[in-house]
Amino acid sequence: MGLTPGDSGEPLTGGVSSDIWRIDTPGGPICVKRALAKLRVAAEWQAPVERNTYEARWMQRANAAVPGAAPALLGQDEAGGALAMAFLPSENHPLWKAQLRDGHADPAFAGQVATVLARIHAETAADPTVAAQFPTDGIFYDIRLEPYLVATGRAHPDLAGRFDAIVATTQANKRALVHGDVSPKNILCGPDGPVFLDAECAWWGDPAFDLAFCVNHLLLKCLWTASARDGFLTCFDAMVAAYRAGIAWEDPSELERRAAHLLPGLFLARVDGKSPVEYIVAQADKDRVRRVARALLSDPPDTLDAIRQAWTQDLRA
Repeated sequence: MGLTPGDSGEPLTGGVSSDIWRIDTPGGPICVKRALAKLRVAAEWQAPVERNTYEARWMQRANAAVPGAAPALLGQDEAGGALAMAFLPSENHPLWKAQLRDGHADPAFAGQVATVLARIHAETAADPTVAAQFPTDGIFYDIRLEPYLVATGRAHPDLAGRFDAIVATTQANKRALVHGDVSPKNILCGPDGPVFLDAECAWWGDPAFDLAFCVNHLLLKCLWTASARDGFLTCFDAMVAAYRAGIAWEDPSELERRAAHLLPGLFLARVDGKSPVEYIVAQADKDRVRRVARALLSDPPDTLDAIRQAWTQDLRA
């Protein structure tokens, strides 16, 4: 990649899809990431390593739309499936997931996440030439649609047709550059706003996927840190409102309808798909997710608030 060789380095933790290192160079620390062909999960889950190329392209496009929205890209080795980026220390870039785990629910930050995300979607939707840089339909299916939605449909065969319909709708609405893994574990709370990591799923597709994928985690966190439930739900509201305010490429109600139909499928996937969240372990909590998600999949709502209300009602029952 044309970078000065480092004197030392150490592996970093947190990912299941890549090897990640901190490398100390004479000019300071950098971060190097290399995609894995087999993800580190219990289920058999293969993914093409060329996704690293599209992650680098997403970082460039995101930073062009909102400077600082991603770490600065320092270099890329497409043949080796690796990239180098700026190292952002945890001292001033704490992980959003860790803050949520500790019960720190900040609706202002959740709104910032949504505002930046909507800006990236809006800027790329206005430039359809971006689509040619992301011919990643197959990759997105392999590492998002199949393990999250199709696999969950197999686990709930009576709902398989509903999952197939959600997949078809998602594939048919190609409107903007999608990150694909907008999760609190991939968002740093930077001094100037959110910084998005791990765009391995980058795809020219349906921006409703990014919105649904992220607000899904705010609902699930209610089972992880119960004392902060009301705060997480307020963050959910703030994120939906801020994102809707930034939709400039289509009717906001139409995008919200797609996100609302998708969200219960993603909700159920984090219990019964190929990538269950690690913090929902009690059977009663898993059954709660299944109960709410299955009801919403059977009778799909058209607004995200309806999902929030259904989840809130079950939590308080």
